[in-house]
Amino acid sequence: MVKWEYATVPLIVHATKQILDQWGEDGWELVQVVPGPDSTNLVAYLKRPRD
Repeated sequence: MVKWEYATVPLIVHATKQILDQWGEDGWELVQVVPGPDSTNLVAYLKRPRD
């Protein structure tokens, strides 16, 4: 059975692609993007298999 680790990442609107590309290079898969606590920023939820 696969074991997962998770991360939450605040997204800066003008750098969203660069942020997600960097996490993707590190093996993270985007699960969902939701509004942040103040509703002006976004938060990405990511996962990757644990070693």
